[in-house]
Amino acid sequence: MDTAEVERLIEDGIEDAEATVTLPRAPDEDHEDAHFAAVVVSPAFEGKTLVQQHQLVYDALGDRMTTDIHALEMKTYTPEEYESRESA
Repeated sequence: MDTAEVERLIEDGIEDAEATVTLPRAPDEDHEDAHFAAVVVSPAFEGKTLVQQHQLVYDALGDRMTTDIHALEMKTYTPEEYESRESA
């Protein structure tokens, strides 16, 4: 699984989501490409707790979280939160 596929799964699974997925550390031989980091921006996160936002991402990835993805660092934002973070 590569970063583009993880992005596609998140964007397909969460309404109006924009995902940026990277590999946060050098791949190791045993779990190459299994560690990902994602920044996800979506109006679907509005009014949800951080735990609920992360659950939406996990739901979008489905069984891949137990088969293809060993670890996922994530930051989730509403569009307004993301814009204010960018301008700070």
